Amino acid sequence: QVHVVESGGGSVRPGGSLRLACVVSGRTFSNYAMAWFRQAPGKEREFVASISWSGINTYYSDSVKGRFTIARDDAENTVYLQMNSLKPEDTAVYYCAADLYVNGLESAPGRYAYWGQGTQVTVSS
Repeated sequence: QVHVVESGGGSVRPGGSLRLACVVSGRTFSNYAMAWFRQAPGKEREFVASISWSGINTYYSDSVKGRFTIARDDAENTVYLQMNSLKPEDTAVYYCAADLYVNGLESAPGRYAYWGQGTQVTVSS
């Protein structure tokens, strides 16, 4: 059984920063590729960023490239999403996902087997 738990969401003004964390338990974390997705009200879940099991490969959506950074700490079984220069359109529930069999460049939600419950990020003045 794999458990995925996100934290770090909250409310911030435009231009501000937040760091999300995702802890994975139940299996060997270092074997998993990890990703962040988000879903705004009335919209489909969309890819944000991913990182390979090795940490060497990362991939970002065009909408967050240059503002968000994904990183992993295998010693802590944790993947992070540092979000800078936040915009109102970044408001969404952010989900962490894990899978053994995808590489670090996979953006399709259906390819990830394990998901957390999500954490709300609100960007508003």
